[in-house]
Amino acid sequence: MLFDPAAQPFFTLVTTFVFAPFLASRVASDPAEGQALWGYATGAAGLIIAILSPVFGAIADAAGPRKPWIAGFSVLLVAGSAALWYAVPGEPDAVTIALLAFAVGTIGAEFATVFTNAMMPDLVPEEKLGRLSGIGWGVGYIGGLISLVITLGLLAGRPETGRTFFGLVPLFGLDPATGGGDRASGPFSAIWYVVLVLPLFLFTPDVPRRMGLGAALRTGLADLAATLRSVRRHANAARYLAANMVYTDGLIALTVFGGIYAAGTFGWNAVQLGLFGILLTITGTIGALSGGWLDDWLGPKWVVQVSLIVFILASLAILSIDVDHVGFIFKVAPPAPGESLFAAPGEKAYLVLGAVIGAVAGPLQAASRTLMVRVAPRERMTQFFGLYALTGKATSFVAPGLVAIVTDWSQSQRVGISVLVLFFAGGLWLMGRVRPERD
Repeated sequence: MLFDPAAQPFFTLVTTFVFAPFLASRVASDPAEGQALWGYATGAAGLIIAILSPVFGAIADAAGPRKPWIAGFSVLLVAGSAALWYAVPGEPDAVTIALLAFAVGTIGAEFATVFTNAMMPDLVPEEKLGRLSGIGWGVGYIGGLISLVITLGLLAGRPETGRTFFGLVPLFGLDPATGGGDRASGPFSAIWYVVLVLPLFLFTPDVPRRMGLGAALRTGLADLAATLRSVRRHANAARYLAANMVYTDGLIALTVFGGIYAAGTFGWNAVQLGLFGILLTITGTIGALSGGWLDDWLGPKWVVQVSLIVFILASLAILSIDVDHVGFIFKVAPPAPGESLFAAPGEKAYLVLGAVIGAVAGPLQAASRTLMVRVAPRERMTQFFGLYALTGKATSFVAPGLVAIVTDWSQSQRVGISVLVLFFAGGLWLMGRVRPERD
């Protein structure tokens, strides 16, 4: 369970609430260009993960142990996160450094997750998988929440005042004028990961070694080819993988661009974005823990479908909000200088919708991996989690890339993210054909 909170600061601080908006608003030339560039980097990393995940999964299934793979990809996660420190605003290579480091860290985080997920069915009985997955996501959200509080309260100062949210001078001499606290979110995520992932390596049991790497490579690739050829015999799992491919693509893009959209639309700084992230993390923790219970009671398919319906409605509502409108046509007062945090009606509406999205994101992701365990052949679990990562990443460059293209074309962040509703609707339609049990 501790792997989830170990990796979560990378997704919470770097991908969503601190570093990504910092790059869009202070490193890139303007927020629209920053949103587009972040989308291209996310898509490129997703393409690499999509191609290699099932291959590595097949080799790992043949070889046996998953921990060596987790260790190798953890190095990429830590190195990529640490390198984000060098993305200094105004420096000529800042954007390039940020995008490359983010891509490397993302590849490491996602591949490490593939092999950790594949360990689940060897650790608990099948009837407890929902709780294992749900509690893992819930504890992960708590880890993200604590890391956000530390970043906002001790590291990230406001450029206007030079003070953190707690009214303190940022630790370690971090300069708000150069985004020191925002850039430090990368190294901080790396250190956090190294500390919390240690129990997985020290105490969590792994499957025994079956064969050497060379033999595993030959056997794994042959097994993967056989799995792909025999997909008709696993038609139910294939239908689920197709649905997961579509809706996960939309979820990844919504997570990536939520903070960027708020920074560009309302001008939120690191403190406001961090508080927004804390709100989403709290609702996400509650959602993930309750979702694990609902998963075991009503089944993961039900949880996934209800979550997607909520995502569709909340996403449509978000599109109706901008700096001086709510519900497309209702004019409201925009944020005014000197007002208290989140005083404008548009900001309050965005907070409410963000809380709703946070509450269903945890159950959706926890139930998604539980459903994969239930529909996949047990003897090929890592392969299918590799395919699960493939379907979660095979088109993961499509939604961010499409957002980037539409944003470039329209020069509007709102028009850019409007395409995400199609991914949730498509995933919901495909889920209707999935049976929540093995073929």
